[in-house]
Amino acid sequence: MGGFATLLTSQSVNKYVPTSAPTTPPAPKRERRKEARPGELLEAALALFVEKGYAATKVDEVAARAGVSKGTLFLYFPSKEELFKAVVRESIVGRFGEWEQELAQFQGSTADMLRYSYITWWENIGSTRASGITKLMLSEAGNFPELTLFYQREVIEPGQQLIRRVLQRGIARGEFRAINLDYAVYAVLAPMIFLMLWKHSIGACVPNSMAFDPQAYIHSQADSLLYGLLARTEPAPPLPSD
Repeated sequence: MGGFATLLTSQSVNKYVPTSAPTTPPAPKRERRKEARPGELLEAALALFVEKGYAATKVDEVAARAGVSKGTLFLYFPSKEELFKAVVRESIVGRFGEWEQELAQFQGSTADMLRYSYITWWENIGSTRASGITKLMLSEAGNFPELTLFYQREVIEPGQQLIRRVLQRGIARGEFRAINLDYAVYAVLAPMIFLMLWKHSIGACVPNSMAFDPQAYIHSQADSLLYGLLARTEPAPPLPSD
């Protein structure tokens, strides 16, 4: 649309529109709403998937919550599976490009980068409704193998690669000791997974859970993790033999 509008210079417009013609009125409300429908459907779907799970969510419910017909939903998303994939891409996958760029431009120490990564993740994913997708996948992955492969390919693998790059940066700069990255990645992920499960299930089972401060937990976990990662002047004690 932008390129087409550029072609309509004032001279070409004057060939077809009298100088006294009124300006084009704004699009009717109904047309504007049609443009907004995909976003409304994704928002409604995310809410229902998190509340009810994948299997229990019906496309009729998603359409009703978004205020459109089921036929309208299928114009944008041909199946519930494609709707779920679109929700994941919109709420999680779309963040990876931003994070890649931010980490590439980060100027501080790798310890600061790791702390920053935790906080940024919490603000954009962990504290939002999108964090419920992780609980959903943990609960239902075994029943929907195609969705599981999709989630592995578009969420798990890119996320792990981002973490590996942070850890590799620390090792290359001499800030972190040499470690097995295959397992260290899970050490970084563990606090994130715990917080998502806390938000959507564990917290409801724990007395006085309202006193739990996620950001204080993040700082505490980052401190513990960095204590194990940071390079030392003295060698670490050897691991016990089998």
